[in-house]
Amino acid sequence: MVRVADDGSSARLTTGRPAARTLRLMTSMLAPPNLLVFSSDDGWDDARRAWNLAVDQRPAAVALPATAQDVVAVVRYARERGLRVAGQGTGHNAGALGSLEDTVLIKTHRMRGVEIDARERRARVEAGVLWQEVVGPAAEHGLAALHGSAGDVGVVGYTLGGGLSFYARQYGTAASRALAFELVTADGELIRADRHHNAELFRAMCGGGGAFGIVTAMEFELFDLGPIQAGHLWFPLPRGREVFKAWSAWVPALPTHATSIARVVRVPDSDGPPEHLRGTEWALVQTIVLGGGAEADALLAPMRALGPVMDTTGTMAAQDMIHLHMDPPSPVPAAGDHQMLGALPAEAVDALFDNLGEHLLGYQVIHGGGAVAHLGGPYITFGVGITATPELEAAVRSDLAALRDALAPWATEREYLNFAEVPGREPSRLWEAETYARLRAVKRAIDPDGVIVSNHPIA
Repeated sequence: MVRVADDGSSARLTTGRPAARTLRLMTSMLAPPNLLVFSSDDGWDDARRAWNLAVDQRPAAVALPATAQDVVAVVRYARERGLRVAGQGTGHNAGALGSLEDTVLIKTHRMRGVEIDARERRARVEAGVLWQEVVGPAAEHGLAALHGSAGDVGVVGYTLGGGLSFYARQYGTAASRALAFELVTADGELIRADRHHNAELFRAMCGGGGAFGIVTAMEFELFDLGPIQAGHLWFPLPRGREVFKAWSAWVPALPTHATSIARVVRVPDSDGPPEHLRGTEWALVQTIVLGGGAEADALLAPMRALGPVMDTTGTMAAQDMIHLHMDPPSPVPAAGDHQMLGALPAEAVDALFDNLGEHLLGYQVIHGGGAVAHLGGPYITFGVGITATPELEAAVRSDLAALRDALAPWATEREYLNFAEVPGREPSRLWEAETYARLRAVKRAIDPDGVIVSNHPIA
């Protein structure tokens, strides 16, 4: 195992490549209590808060590290006291963590370093970096990342859970393009995992979740995507059934450099959205094409023939794609659920709209396949609603359950890790049997005592 020595001097952690970057770890570190916030401290509620404000996280303590050395100190401190540890950047999928009463929650949002290597087309980010902090610097060099649909999603958590970008059908998941992880193990050692060092651990972390250590930094590929055509076709929601049926017949023929998402969007009647859209309801066809405008126009012609009331599709800069999906710009209380569908025939569309309910803010069906065909279904769904009151939460969860039941005849046995927001999912729904067996072997080797907590545990 490539690790940092602990002999009272500076130590080196190298990649093994010629002229590789060297990570130095000084053994002097802050006393762990200086990094911890407890329930009796001022700032406790702010410290434990997740991005999803509906999740009430109550860990044994919250750690606020600024460096990898701080993470080492916290993990050792927790282990000596019989506590577990869980890493968290933003807390977008915090609900799946479950109880944290014996766990130190390590919030990495102070760790925000970003390095772009334009010549090698790679980036290195610290554990708290958000996607919006990567796409701009990368675009300055004509490069793009396999980012998610929201700028305030953390790079590390997104990648550990797979990472399904607008370009995934062509380039695969973000996890498949990871190059290295720097992490603190359950023993409190800072190590590097890449294709040449700790290779089995590296493979496990590429889509296996956060069960293997507390990530302090990671490296990943960047891409020259060329011109991007992207935008939405807007249809009033009463036409949604018609639009989704046409969409489901259209997308199977799309080339892998084109991605489309059929969406139901209910725009809140509140400050934030443009005034002319507030309180309106839409069926959207969101499409991203890597290539010139003429090809995009040809591909979109069948959907444009339906006569959208608005068409915002056009050339977009890579740095602007982070805003395409129009996700909420700040934390909200919400509940979501997800299914993989093996098919989306007209009967499935009817079942969807017959059971859509009134309380979901959004529902989307992502066309998968191509380089992400291995995820377990060509259609990846996700529904979400705002749960600002107990009554709204009950209504949203009821609508989600009704949709899940209605679409069950077309659902596969698999789910996508980053969208699985309900705790206790069976591992067989998240990973194939052979993959899960490999993940368990790695977990036994690196964390046999189960010190590291993740939102979907590896037994």
